[in-house]
Amino acid sequence: MSKYKVDITGINTNDIKVLTSEEQMELFKKYKQGDQEAKRLLTEGNLKLVLSILRKFNNQKYNMDDLFQIGCVGLIKAIDNFDPNYGVMFSTYAVPLISGEVKRYVRDNSPVRVSRSIKDLAYKILKYKEVYFAKNGKEPTNEMIAKELDVEEYQIANAIDSLKEPMSIFEPIYNDGGDTIYLLDQIADKKESKKDKDMLISLNKALKQIKQREREILIDRYIIGKTQMEIAKSLAISQAQVSRIEKNAINNVKRLIK
Repeated sequence: MSKYKVDITGINTNDIKVLTSEEQMELFKKYKQGDQEAKRLLTEGNLKLVLSILRKFNNQKYNMDDLFQIGCVGLIKAIDNFDPNYGVMFSTYAVPLISGEVKRYVRDNSPVRVSRSIKDLAYKILKYKEVYFAKNGKEPTNEMIAKELDVEEYQIANAIDSLKEPMSIFEPIYNDGGDTIYLLDQIADKKESKKDKDMLISLNKALKQIKQREREILIDRYIIGKTQMEIAKSLAISQAQVSRIEKNAINNVKRLIK
C-alpha cells in the first residue's frame, strides 16, 4: 500500500505526479515572473505533501474530501509565499503551513467549545511556531514561546491541550479477541473521597521532602509540560541525566507516600 494512500473522491492518488527539485525550482522562477500555469503545475506536483499530512486524520471522524480541500488551501498559501532564494526545500516550508490549515479546520469544527481567550492564545502559539519553523527549520521551545507571547509556560501546554480532538468514552482501547475494553471502563470515579484527600496530602508532603532539582524537574515535566530535551538544555545537562533524575524523583515520591 502506498504511504500516501488516502481516499479522495474523483482523484486517483496513485497517479499524482511528484516534481523533481529541478522541475520545482524552474516552475517557481516562472511563477515569480507571473506565469499562472507554473502555479497550477506546482500545486498539482505537490499534492502528495497534502496527502502525507492527511494520513493521520484518515479515519471515520473526518470527511477526507473536506480536509483535502483545506490542505490544498495551505499548499497554495505556501506556494504564494515561498522564496527559493533562502535555500530552503519547499517541502520543509510547506508542511507546517498545510498542517496548520488542517488542524485549524479540525479545531474550529470540534464539538467541544473552548473559551475564546484560550483559543486565541493557541492560535498565536501555532502561528509563532509556523513562522519560527519556516525561519529556523526547527520547533521553538515552550520557554521561547512564553517569552515571545508574554505568558507563563504552563499556559502554553494548557492552550494546546484544550484544542485536542475529544475522544468518545465508548472508544475501544483494547481487544485481545475477547471482550473489548472501552475508555469508559478505565475512567475513575471522580467523586472526592477521604482516600483521595489523603493521597493528595501525602503527595504534597513527599514533593516537599525530595531534592529541589528533582522537584523542579517533576514540575517542569508534568505540570508545565516540557520535554526532557528542553529541561536538559535549560539546566545545561544531558537528556540522560534528566531522565535519571526524573526516574529517581518518581521512585522517591512513591517511597514517601507509601
